[in-house]
Amino acid sequence: MGLFSEGVDVLCTPEGQPLELRWSGRHYTVCAEPLRWYERRQWWAEETRAPLGTGPGLVDHEIWRVQVRPSGNLAKTEPAEPLTLDLTRSISSGRWRLLRIHDALRPNTA
Repeated sequence: MGLFSEGVDVLCTPEGQPLELRWSGRHYTVCAEPLRWYERRQWWAEETRAPLGTGPGLVDHEIWRVQVRPSGNLAKTEPAEPLTLDLTRSISSGRWRLLRIHDALRPNTA
């Protein structure tokens, strides 16, 4: 599994569920029901102090596991096998980041 943090653009349903994403100049469509959970982050290592009353986003962060397939012109040239990604959304800023690419479904590169 590849682990890193890279910004991605995500289009969501009105309920906030990922629907499409743009990553590294490519467009992908979510092709299976995404899973969502929350993980504890080591806020004490990232923040100098925790302001009183700070809630969601400081202790936990939202993670989505999505399966995507290339959309548009990429769908004709990329393999049809879905790619499994873990994304996180910052509760405070709404920005999305790619956290993990799962090895089992990582596309082959030359």
